[in-house]
Amino acid sequence: MPPPPPIVRIRDVSKSYQRGSQTLPVLQHIDLDIAEGAFLALMGPSGSGKTTLLNLIAGIDKADSGSITVGSRDIMTLSETDLAAWRSTSVGFIFQFYNLIPVLNARENVELPLLLTGLSRKERREHAELALQVVNLADRMDHYPSELSGGQQQRVAIARAVVTDPLMLVADEPTGDLDRISAKDILDLISRLNAELGKTIIMVTHDPRAAERAHSIRNLDKGILNNAPD
Repeated sequence: MPPPPPIVRIRDVSKSYQRGSQTLPVLQHIDLDIAEGAFLALMGPSGSGKTTLLNLIAGIDKADSGSITVGSRDIMTLSETDLAAWRSTSVGFIFQFYNLIPVLNARENVELPLLLTGLSRKERREHAELALQVVNLADRMDHYPSELSGGQQQRVAIARAVVTDPLMLVADEPTGDLDRISAKDILDLISRLNAELGKTIIMVTHDPRAAERAHSIRNLDKGILNNAPD
């Protein structure tokens, strides 16, 4: 049997930014396939285009040229409104800084993406509580961010990322603001989401120890992606 089509298919994607009269190329002619259930780490020096590529895959930014297909959707053809709707159900975001709302408790923070769905208040609460159980924080669901450690706040952020059961998780330096022990706990959790729930994970990291958890590593340098997986 032929292998299933990739969940992410990128062809000849380029991206540049304008700075005054200057055009600064960030990504150049990127080709990349990511299989469903993969755990991919993107590495490279600062300014190499890692986060830009992640943002293009997640529909946060748009490429200048080329095509990006996620699932069955060519996301480069979507309007801003359709792209926002697609992101809300298809992509779970994990950032270096947790972006939790200080005045909401853990459960309420996790519920936030569900406000865009047709779920009832009771169903939203149940989904959020289940997501917090997945990240082993069921006993902290009524705590506010200020009452949680950095590692616990990142767990809440991960619960928020998975609560909509998205197609993929994108993680931008998810351990960058954590001490070594907390970072290991978060990497254990991300690995478990991949192994046990089959989540496709794309992670930008500068940390070789974090990258080692991935199934494959691709390196970017000056906007060019290495030709073959490491």
